[in-house]
Amino acid sequence: MKKLNAVLLLGLSLAAVAAQADDLADIRKAGVLKIGTEGTYAPFTYHNAAGELTGFDVEIGQAIAKRLGVRPQFVEGKWDGLIAGLDVKRYDVVINEVAVTDARRQKYDFSTPYIVSKAVLIVRDDNRDIKRFEDLKGRKSANTLTSNFGKLAQRYGAEIVPTQGFNESVALLESGRVETTINDSLSFLDFKKKQPGSKLKVAATEASGEASAVLLRKGSPELKAAIDKALAAIKADGSYQKISYKYFGADVSR
Repeated sequence: MKKLNAVLLLGLSLAAVAAQADDLADIRKAGVLKIGTEGTYAPFTYHNAAGELTGFDVEIGQAIAKRLGVRPQFVEGKWDGLIAGLDVKRYDVVINEVAVTDARRQKYDFSTPYIVSKAVLIVRDDNRDIKRFEDLKGRKSANTLTSNFGKLAQRYGAEIVPTQGFNESVALLESGRVETTINDSLSFLDFKKKQPGSKLKVAATEASGEASAVLLRKGSPELKAAIDKALAAIKADGSYQKISYKYFGADVSR
């Protein structure tokens, strides 16, 4: 009886693995890769003036789907429930600047990272005194108090002038009400792309950054491998760089 039970359990385990590994086969059979995304987070995923869904992550998703031999279908949702939608199979993957964290790795799988964000120290062009993070001591920095960037500025001894986000922080810096802001390198690249005449510059960049990747349900090794292969292909043929420069004016893969 014990041997029979062991055989049955082994059979059930193998069937479960096979069912999980079938995600890629199901996607190819349906001819559609369902992608969860916000649609309200420029320049990554948003609606343009014509109401069309566009953005860096959207084009990355389209490029991945093309190399899988299927068409992309974007399913929009609010960030608070976006990852949970993967659990109930509303979509196959989430492509929405999802940071790779140890906590998320416990429940989900990630593709190889496709974009990296770093903390940058932003100052006015005429500032010659702030050249590194250590120069922040006693300086006024515009930041949201609860953000990682605000906490970083505090660790370096800056006096925080509270703001509601990147745009307000930059406005205070441009007006001269603060001397600096520590913020997201991707947000600053987007800002400079849209406002090339801005008199702001990056004085220093953190050595390590936060990587984002495609989020998948656990137990889909073939799908993960196919997405990793697709990402490698679009970097090798220049497609990734074209998308990256379109939205950021730089290669944001590292």
